Amino acid sequence: MISVVQNVAIDCSDAYELARFWSGVTGCPLDPQASSGDRETQVMLPEGPLLYFNEVPEAKTVKNRIHLCLRPTTSREEEIERLLNLGATLVADRREPDGAGWAVLADPEGNEFCVLRSESDRAGAAL
Repeated sequence: MISVVQNVAIDCSDAYELARFWSGVTGCPLDPQASSGDRETQVMLPEGPLLYFNEVPEAKTVKNRIHLCLRPTTSREEEIERLLNLGATLVADRREPDGAGWAVLADPEGNEFCVLRSESDRAGAAL
């Protein structure tokens, strides 16, 4: 017997707005029944678990113990710029001069996530 991961739950103060941000990040739709003011909603990823957003009364106070790592389909640099324009903030720059590494960003509610090198970035570095 095994367990299957159903969703990744993200506590937040505004479920609908944070889900909209992550919908923009992933290019995946919100639950079609979601609407502004909902205390919980989800982003419908095409494969794997859903991103589930649940409003909680307390604010985020410390570093996430679990976070998402994103591998963009464009270059890492282009994706970081796009995410910053969506409302993310740069938390830590772990990029190396040789192209290795990642960037740590935070969503509008301060939840950290990483942006890794894209497959094309990695292939270019191997040449």
